[in-house]
Formats: sequence, C-alpha cells, structure tokens
Amino acid sequence: MTLQDKIMSAFLGKVVRKDLAFQVKGGLPVPTYVLEYLLGQYCATDDEEAIESGLEKVKEVIKNNYVHRAEAETVKGKIKDAGKYRVIDKITATLNERLDIYEAEFANLGLTHVPIGTDFVRANPKLLSGNGVWCIVTIGYLQGEDVRVRWDIQTLKPIQISNIDVQEFIDQRKNFTTDEWLDFMMHTVGLNPEQMNRREKFIVLARLLPHVENNFNFMELGPKGTGKSHVFQELSPYGVLVSGGDVTSARLFVKMSGNKELLGLVGYWDVVAWDEFEQQKGRAVEPTLIDIMQNYLANKSFNRGKATHEASASMSFVGNTKHTVRYMLKNSHLFESIPTSFVKGAFLDRIHLYNPGWEIKMLKKDSFSKGYGLITDYIAAVLHSMRNTDLTGLLKNYAQFDGSLSERDHLAIRKTFSGMVKLLYPDGKFTDEEAYELIEFAAECRKRVKDQLYVIDETFQAEPAKFEYINVKTGQKHRIYTLEQIENDFVPVMEQSLPEDETAELPDTTAGTKATDAASETEAPIEKKVTKQLVAKYTEIRANQSNVSYKKLFGDYLETASEIIITDPYIRAPFQIDNLIEFIQTARECCTNNEELYIEVHTQNDDDKVPEMIDTFDELKSELEAVGIEFNYYFDADHDRSIKLNNGWTISLSRGLDIFEKFGRFSLGTVRQTNRRCRAFTVNYFKE
Repeated sequence: MTLQDKIMSAFLGKVVRKDLAFQVKGGLPVPTYVLEYLLGQYCATDDEEAIESGLEKVKEVIKNNYVHRAEAETVKGKIKDAGKYRVIDKITATLNERLDIYEAEFANLGLTHVPIGTDFVRANPKLLSGNGVWCIVTIGYLQGEDVRVRWDIQTLKPIQISNIDVQEFIDQRKNFTTDEWLDFMMHTVGLNPEQMNRREKFIVLARLLPHVENNFNFMELGPKGTGKSHVFQELSPYGVLVSGGDVTSARLFVKMSGNKELLGLVGYWDVVAWDEFEQQKGRAVEPTLIDIMQNYLANKSFNRGKATHEASASMSFVGNTKHTVRYMLKNSHLFESIPTSFVKGAFLDRIHLYNPGWEIKMLKKDSFSKGYGLITDYIAAVLHSMRNTDLTGLLKNYAQFDGSLSERDHLAIRKTFSGMVKLLYPDGKFTDEEAYELIEFAAECRKRVKDQLYVIDETFQAEPAKFEYINVKTGQKHRIYTLEQIENDFVPVMEQSLPEDETAELPDTTAGTKATDAASETEAPIEKKVTKQLVAKYTEIRANQSNVSYKKLFGDYLETASEIIITDPYIRAPFQIDNLIEFIQTARECCTNNEELYIEVHTQNDDDKVPEMIDTFDELKSELEAVGIEFNYYFDADHDRSIKLNNGWTISLSRGLDIFEKFGRFSLGTVRQTNRRCRAFTVNYFKE
C-alpha cells in the first residue's frame, strides 16, 4: 500500500489534494485554510470525477459568495434585491459603548457599524481581536423608513471545523512508519517531501512548534522565498501573521479605551507571527513594546495599565537574512538582520529555537505537494487541541544535560522536544534512537541562540554553557554542535575562552588537505608532501553538511596506496557513475607516491541492467587505460560498502560513494564538491 493509499484509508473525508487550492485560488487574497475548508466539503476524495465536480462547486461558491472589493457595490445590490445573501468575508467586531452594542466591519464588502448579535461575539471572541476572522455570513437587508442600519447579520459561521476527535488522529499514527508520517506532515503543510532530505523536513516541521506548544518563542531567519511565513499565514485560523514593522504594544498586548483594558492579539490567538522581522529604514520600534515583550516571553504575562494579564500565545519571528552564514559568522552574528532594537541579550535569550532557514531551498514549482494531506483546518484544530498536553518531563528519561546550562537553556530544549514528540509521535510510541534524534535537534537549535549571545552580549561569557548531555540509557557523554559550526570550522567565542582541556574539538569531518577537491582540479603537477600520521577513527557527517569532499575524507589515506578495491552495490545510476569518476580522479591526484594505479570495483545491478553497465564500465576502462590506470569490475557486491587500500587501511562507508544530495545543473556544486550538501553518513577508518 502506498503512502497516499494509507492517507486516504486512515483519514478519508479529512484530506484534500494539496494542489487543488492553488487551482482555485488564482489571484484571490484568500488564506489556504479558507479554500481547503470549502474543498473539504466537496473534494475530500480520490475519485477524479468527484474531484472535478467538487472543484466546479467550490469555484461557483467562490464566484457567487466571495466578496471582491471591486464588486462590493454589486454584492450590496444583490443583498437588497434578494432580501438576504450569503457572503464570504473577513469580519471584525468592536464594542460601541455609547449604544451598548457590538458592531461588525466587513473587510471586502466595506460595511461598517453593522450591529452583530452578542451571541455571535461570545461564541467567537476572536472577532474582537482587531485582526478579523474569515466567516460565511448571511446578511439581510431591512426595508422601511425608520431603520437606523439596514444591514442585518442573520447567520455567522467562522470558516473552521467545529468538532474534531483528537484521539482518532492519535490512533491512526500506528498505521504509518516514522518516515511515512513525516512525509504525510510535509504533504499537509503543502510541500513535496520528495524534494527534501530528512533534516530539511525537520526544519519545516519545526515551524509547527508554536502551533502545538503554548508560549513557544520561535525565530527563523533565512533567504527569501523559502516558505518561512507560509505556515503562519496559510495553515491555521488559530494563528495571525502581522507585519513586523506595524506592531505596537497596544495592538499586541493591551489597548486602553477609557478606563477599560482591551486585550490585544496575544489574548485571542495561539500564535502571533511577526513577518519581515528585519531592520527597515525609517521604522523605529516602540521602546515600551520591547520591555513588555521581554517580560511576556519569559513569564507568559504582561503589565499595561493597572492589571497583570496572562496569555498562552506563542511568538514567532520570521525574516530574511542579508548575508551568507559564513559571512555572518566571520563578520557579525546570525541575528544581524533583525531590528537593531531587538539585538540585545535580554530579548534573544528568551528565544527557544532558532531555525536555520538558510538550509531550506528556495521554493519552486516542484517544491509543492500534489498529493493528499490533511485539510489545514483539521490539522490546525488538532494542534490547537494538543497545546495543553505537556511532554517536557519525558526528556529526563533519556538525557541529563550539563549543569552549566541555564534554566532557559533547559526549558528551551524541553519545550522543543515536547513539541516535536507531539508532531511526530502523537501516540507517544518512539524508539530510543528516535528520541535522541529529537534531543539533538532541540539542543542544536538552542545552542545556535547561545553561541550568538556570546558575541552580542559579553556578560553571557561570564557563565559559559557546555552543550553536552549524558545518555541516561548508556551513560555516554554527547557534545552538541550546530551544523554551521562544523562546516565553517567556527569556534564560538565561549569555547575560545575555555581552558584547553575544556575546549571541545570540532568533530573530525574533513580529513585531508585544504586543497581544492577533485571536481575542480586541473592537470597541474602536484608537489610531493610530507606524509601525515594516519590514525584509526570514526567520522560522522550530518545531513545538509557542506564543505566535504572525497579529497578531504580520503586523501591522506590514499596517498601511499597503489591498489584500491571499492565495494559499493549501488553504482548504477548516471549520478552514481559520476561519483565513481570523481573518486578515481581524487585517487589519481592523491596517490602521488605511485606512478601506476590499480582500481577494482565490486558492485551489483538487476540482471536486465547488467549488459548496459558492462558497456559503461568497458568505456570507462578504456578511458582510464590511456592515463595509466588499470580498472576492473565485478557484479558480486553484497550490502557492505568499503574502500580497501593495499597500504593496510580499510575505509568503511555507510552510504558508499553516494554521499551528496541532488544539486542543480547551475549549482556551484557541479564544479566543486565542497559546495554540495551531504546526506547523513558515517566513515570508519581502520587498519588490518
């Protein structure tokens, strides 16, 4: 059974094909959850005829009931002529104290001061938030001469699912593997999982943490066009996206109206997301806002006026970076693009997770899902319901973090772990290995914050934190590194100041010289160099890591070899053949102590593909003979993957030579391996 079949079987009636909303939306400024709400009424099936029929009905509803601002007067005429008419519009309610009534404002229809029943407001308090709620509304028209307001709201239904069975959602988790569930979540947020590796999926999934955890402080900075604000704008009717340059303390927290205190956005929404959270010329941040914000992020409460208020809304800050990660690490810090007023230790220390948005590729046409995912309104209601489940206490069963971490460090890691468990393992069933994967991710995202605090605020250097933990199951100690720290050979300020015996060396991920790697070398002669002392070791390369090449991994060990035996059952596809050729070129350059070189390949293939591979290898054999390399091949490999050298060293490879992620034709990775992103793999160097 395919993943799509499993999805349809487990969640029939609660899923929709994710590309349908784009087909209907066109240029309409309607959130995806509004369209998917309608699609869920008519297109929650895999029957193509039913989908086509449902699409026509949805288009008809949009055409007849969605209010275009340019056609507002025409719609008003329809209401008058028919006596009543149903519209889809964004509604905001306010209290008219003089008349002691609530009044509604229609964003697109342009109506204001329309009386709205108290029952409607009580049932939907977000109408009072000032940001509006998308609703299906039946508006009547009152005839007569003595009518003060002719518009009459007869029915009002927010566009969101009223009742869900969360337990049903949780129970269905057992029907999916972890990889399938992760891909299912990617489809649900509208992205194509086939275009992402596992780490990228985790980064995207982390964007949902503010929706599933109360008072979660999230930040993601990265290049434009990577979908940072998508889940906050399109996913949930429980979240609101505001422009970072238009936020005031009154709008966000409390607005004073005479002697009354009217709650702001944090009082009505699960998530308040700041879009374009970056420094903009001519825009100053209200000083009071920063003070209130710091208190709220730390204590879940805020003071304005006479009272102290509490709220559970999570805060998300998303913005664009101006420079590359390498540039920021060398010349400034990773928070350099946010408003200067917020670049202060007291504020940034309250961020629970810094998501590395620069690791997500720019979204293109094939980046979006064409498969089935949960209706956004349904998953939003599930996440909303799960917010009050606290799983932070589970972490102590797996890891004990170093005592040098502050309480905010511990809390950030616990909350991230709790949220990721709810998103990936809502039934609470996961292996120890899966638990530690979440712990490593949570700790890395908090360490990213702490490393930059040492640069921004020197007072944090007085109490340096060692990001390491003891595995409760095995007793082993594990050190945490951010990916950008590893691939850029970056040593945080705190670690530079530690005594030598306390300083953690970066993981050994780039064995070899700093010379340019094989894919970009010329035929220039290479001077002989002093042979390095080789040691047995174990190296781990993380998903998405760059600055890795065959020369860095294998160069030193190849230098004294003249015979190389490669065992890799997956040298089949064109890109895998390219990998082999790049490795041979690396070996040719590195084996400088030998004038002749022998290379033997043991691989495997399907019987019907072997003749074609024989032709390929024979052509390669002929090419290599011309440059003095003897080449032989055999189709007898099993699952093991290794490189065996006649100098006594064996290099065991978990992924064989297939260590790089896909890269585009115009990527710099085509000419230099160090510019490519890697898949996760391990290398074990040992001597016979």
